[in-house]
Amino acid sequence: MKFFDDIEVGERHVLGHHTFTEAEMIAFAEKYDFQSFHVDPDAAKRSLYGALVASGWLTSATWMRCFIEFNVRSAEEQRARGERVPMVGPSPGFTNMRWLKPVYAGDTITYVTEPKEKTASRSRPKWGVLRVYNSGTNQHGDLVLDFESTVFAERRG
Repeated sequence: MKFFDDIEVGERHVLGHHTFTEAEMIAFAEKYDFQSFHVDPDAAKRSLYGALVASGWLTSATWMRCFIEFNVRSAEEQRARGERVPMVGPSPGFTNMRWLKPVYAGDTITYVTEPKEKTASRSRPKWGVLRVYNSGTNQHGDLVLDFESTVFAERRG
C-alpha cells in the first residue's frame, strides 16, 4: 500500500492469481454455501452450470486473500528499502458485487484492483478515502467477479 498522497487514480495492480480446485470448492461450500451445484458434482452436472462451480463467496474471499498477500509483500518491499509503511485504515464496505460468470474447477482467476477516486477526509485529516474498482478475470479473459470498495489510506504527515 502506498500513502494516500502517492496513489494515482487509474493505477492498476494485479494482486495475484488463483487456480480453483474441486476439493477446495466443495470444502468451502460444505461450510458456507451448500447448494448442490457447489457441493455435489453429480447434481451439478444436472444444473444449469453443467458442472460443479465455485461459490461466489469463495471467489470473493480469494480476492481478499490476494489483496492481503499483495499488501504484505508491498510492505516487506518498502521496509527492505528503508521506507516507512503507511497504515491502511478500515473499509466502510463494498458495493455492486457481481458474480458474472461461473468459476469451474481448473479455472485460474487473476485478481486486480484499481483506484477510481480519491477524497481527502474532512473529519480525519491524517486519512484519505479511496473508492476502488476490483475484479477477477479467468484464463479466457472473461470477467467473473467485480465490485467497488472504499478504504481509508494514511496521508503523509
